[in-house]
Amino acid sequence: MAKRFTLAEAQSLIPEVSRLLRDAVSLKGEYQDAEQAIQTWMQRITMMGGVTVDRNQAIDTRKRRDTSAVSLRSAIEQVQAIGCVVKDLDIGLIDFPTEFRGEEVYLCWKLGEPQIEFWHGVEEGFGGRKAIDQDFRDHHRGDLAQ
Repeated sequence: MAKRFTLAEAQSLIPEVSRLLRDAVSLKGEYQDAEQAIQTWMQRITMMGGVTVDRNQAIDTRKRRDTSAVSLRSAIEQVQAIGCVVKDLDIGLIDFPTEFRGEEVYLCWKLGEPQIEFWHGVEEGFGGRKAIDQDFRDHHRGDLAQ
């Protein structure tokens, strides 16, 4: 069963989650850059029937790609270990499971937002975000409140 957060618990984790998410976004970019360089070399080799490639540069690029992949996986796993659900790494979208009126829902936060201000149903996603109002504050709960 997923951990459920109160709004206050989730909000207190934003600095840590933000740091991890920024790292993950950066690592994803590094991985994609290295992978693109490798794919470009492979296409050139295929199209030209072989070309001379700087072996050291190719090895370094593959190491950079592989190291980025391992670090990216670790950053995502750290966010998930906190109890968050990574929804979209490209825009930095994270959900914190919570309960509202007996139903599991998500506190929804996007990288760059100063605080958690929205929630949505499990099946609704980002497009169904609703502003956190007093009714939500009064009737949601995390694991500690049970």
